Amino acid sequence: MDSPGHLEFHSRKTEGSVLEIIIEGRLDSFTTSTIWRRARDTVASAKVPTVLLDASRLDYCDGSGVALLVHMRDQQLRSGGDFEIRGLQPELQALVEDWQSGDLSAAGQYGEQATSLVEEIGRSIVEICHDIYSLVIFVGELAAALTRAAVKPRAARLRDTLRIAESVGVNAVPIVALIGFLMGLIMAFQAAIPLGQFGAQIFVANLIGLAILRELGPLMTAIVLAGRSGSAFAAELGTMKVREELDALKTMGLDPVPFLVVPRVIAAVLMTPLLTIFADLVGLIGGAVVLLSLGFPLITFWNQVQLAVGYGDLLGGLAKSFVFGVLVAAIGCLRGLQTQTGASAVGESTTRAVVSGIILIVIADGVFSVIYYYLGI
Repeated sequence: MDSPGHLEFHSRKTEGSVLEIIIEGRLDSFTTSTIWRRARDTVASAKVPTVLLDASRLDYCDGSGVALLVHMRDQQLRSGGDFEIRGLQPELQALVEDWQSGDLSAAGQYGEQATSLVEEIGRSIVEICHDIYSLVIFVGELAAALTRAAVKPRAARLRDTLRIAESVGVNAVPIVALIGFLMGLIMAFQAAIPLGQFGAQIFVANLIGLAILRELGPLMTAIVLAGRSGSAFAAELGTMKVREELDALKTMGLDPVPFLVVPRVIAAVLMTPLLTIFADLVGLIGGAVVLLSLGFPLITFWNQVQLAVGYGDLLGGLAKSFVFGVLVAAIGCLRGLQTQTGASAVGESTTRAVVSGIILIVIADGVFSVIYYYLGI
């Protein structure tokens, strides 16, 4: 990199209303900024019919220097005067002449053009359709890869699957325990107030048991994993995409879906039900703490929970957790594989993974609720 050099800027008016400007030294990216405003103000305040720029003493001139010369020329031409450059190297003179006056203004006008509402809606619809198309293709590739992994378990890269399962499951236990305990505690306190008006605080245990096992346990666990593991999957694969590591895998004949996505999906499917069971247990403990503080013995809480819930409620929540685990891992990997180039690409993919994961989890939960209602579960 060139170091900042010496640059001098002189101007004077000669006979015949001519402004003569002399630039001497290096006109590069370091020195151009120091005289840009001065050069602009000099040309603007002179108000002469002709500006003569002497560039014979320029030792060096890069793109920023050419931009300054073009700016001074356009400024003088807009005021209705003439602008002449003398002593400039032929190749630089050609650059100045090729840079037309309307280039910058046309580019600015193009960037300022506003799109209509219809165009924005159409563009959004096209993006959604393209996203759905990519999702369908990815689901097909993932299903085929999972089938091959089931037929040939060695192809599932079990060692990496166990490592990812540790990250998804074991490392997520503290946050799942905290959220599960607080959910049980908060719901019990909130339910105790209205039920206490009818002397039915004992039924807080029934409410906690049903809500935690059927709904909040699997739902909150999946949302935590979407923000924690889904974003991590998107960031990992997105970084590999930006660094062209995925292209290297394809060059070596390795498909990224079975090689990278399948271990993450299997790990998430195995760990999500276990974390859901743990969240259910901790949530019930949080509700029991509230009832103990209200004066009810622990055996009363346990009996009420047994009367209110059964194995069907627990299995219904676990069925949700399996589907939620697939959604969290799959959408995180898909957004990672869709990462574009640029400094903010990985961050955008991570954000899209979390948002898409939560939306799909809520939609799937609604579908399960309708199915359970009609099945009478």
